[in-house]
Amino acid sequence: MKTYLVGGAVRDQLLGLNIKDKDFVVVGSSVDKMLAKGFQQVGKDFPVFLHPKTQQEFALARTERKIGKGYEGFSCDASEHVTLEQDLLRRDLTINAIAQDDDGNLVDPYGGQQDIQQRILRHVSGAFIEDPLRVLRVARFAARFHHLGFTIAPETQALMTQLSLSGELSHLTPERVWQEIDKVFSNANPQIFFQVLRECQALKIILPEVDALFGVPQPEKWHPEIDSGIHTLMVLEQASLLTTDKAVRFASLTHDVGKALSPKETLPKHHGHGQKGVPLIKQLCQRLRVPNEYRDLAILVSDQHQNIHNAYELKPETIIKIFDKADFWRKPSRLTQTLLCCHADIRGRTGFEHADYPQANYLTICFEQSANIDVQSIIKSGFQGAQIKQQLTHLRIELIAKIKQTEVDDKSHSNSYS
Repeated sequence: MKTYLVGGAVRDQLLGLNIKDKDFVVVGSSVDKMLAKGFQQVGKDFPVFLHPKTQQEFALARTERKIGKGYEGFSCDASEHVTLEQDLLRRDLTINAIAQDDDGNLVDPYGGQQDIQQRILRHVSGAFIEDPLRVLRVARFAARFHHLGFTIAPETQALMTQLSLSGELSHLTPERVWQEIDKVFSNANPQIFFQVLRECQALKIILPEVDALFGVPQPEKWHPEIDSGIHTLMVLEQASLLTTDKAVRFASLTHDVGKALSPKETLPKHHGHGQKGVPLIKQLCQRLRVPNEYRDLAILVSDQHQNIHNAYELKPETIIKIFDKADFWRKPSRLTQTLLCCHADIRGRTGFEHADYPQANYLTICFEQSANIDVQSIIKSGFQGAQIKQQLTHLRIELIAKIKQTEVDDKSHSNSYS
């Protein structure tokens, strides 16, 4: 029985990155032998065990044979006779198919070290085509290692396209798809993930609402990049520069999906696209089991981002209505998230990458001062019941009117962004 460190820990060690988790593969053992050594079995589909002291994962070396659809349609052999090379052969990419023994010696039968040096994401074997989840995994690795200069090997890209066209992606469970998407929102360049999916024709299967934006034109005055799909990925890129908040990144990805519904005869204009996008976002979130926090922010941003861009032109009453509708009073952090999305929306345009967003400061001041109005003083003034809310709204409107009068120059701040 021999134990090897495998997968991401070895890869990240060679890349000089911090190692988060360590996974081990065990060769020449069995379920009974592992249990006898005090390991706790946790794997259902194949034998995975937790070390009795460290709680690290140890998996028996195994081979897999395709017997059904999807990423779960495999028959597993984890007998004592499976070799390390056979176990590594079933892995997705060569950079993930390197093992290290207890003495620090590397076992690299499929050229993973060379591909790390050349910054190439390459499949290990033709078995890559058997697992549709690998399309998403490779796209995620492309995003994760984009800053290091990694690219996808042409032959691997071809297999990803073949998988996308095979219908296999439709057998992935919504939960598993969302798990990959959610992981990519933790990376510095999540836009690369969606770009790769588009290039291998997987985006129209995974996120048809986003894929439909490509080829849809926008007014060149405000969008020199013109294409709505390109703009969307640029916005996601800018959002990722502004914040690590995954909900903000998701809302940035979906903020313009309504533009795909604009009538062709009105293009490149998109009247009411924010409101048209709301049912599409609800549909997407229901299909992929997206967390409510992400969904609610995405709906809010789609519905209100045009109003927020034009904040200086809004009446004080309208600003209060937006604050009320968005429930910023109880969830002030949501205002910050929304303004970050809107700032990313402005910067996600060719030539606007470093644009300031004074609307964020203006609306923040309006909100903070409005939120500080003392309700108790209203009650002490004799207002009761519904009158309290009415008077509070009245005072907030008056306050914002004063802020607008003293701090806003309509001529210098007028921006009709779309």
